[in-house]
Amino acid sequence: MEITDVRVRNIAKEGKMKAVASITIDNEFVVHDIKVIEGEKGLFIAMPSKKSADGEYRDIAHPINSGTRSRLEELILNKYRESCEEETYDPYQ
Repeated sequence: MEITDVRVRNIAKEGKMKAVASITIDNEFVVHDIKVIEGEKGLFIAMPSKKSADGEYRDIAHPINSGTRSRLEELILNKYRESCEEETYDPYQ
């Protein structure tokens, strides 16, 4: 499996959620609504989820193993950091 595209949309409002990301897998499959969240121990990703009848949130799509989750998190967080740097870059300063 190859992640062929990562897109991040930063969220301007205050709060723990910093961005929403989408990934494309093998130029054929897209997963939207991956959240970039700032927690007590730093940034992490939360996979798309849906509230179930019992009030719990359940992931709709998610990696099956920790290695894949780590790779996804690294790619998405790197793209998020790049987008933050681009937003603060002013060529006329």
